[in-house]
Amino acid sequence: MAIIVNLDMMLAKRKMTSLELSQRIGITPANLSILKTGKAKAIRMTTLDAICRELKCQPGDILEFVEDDDPWKR
Repeated sequence: MAIIVNLDMMLAKRKMTSLELSQRIGITPANLSILKTGKAKAIRMTTLDAICRELKCQPGDILEFVEDDDPWKR
């Protein structure tokens, strides 16, 4: 996968639990977990907007593009 999801890191920085974030943005904890683990195939712009609003961050703080052949980013 070339897109890395750094949501756990941002949650830790903001001292917020996954459950708290899921309740604030109106998605199920299961769907947030799928996103956090990088198993999601897509993310709605409204969901990304809500996450960034609640965590007071930029999309690039959560999502990171990594070349598939870059051994340092695994």
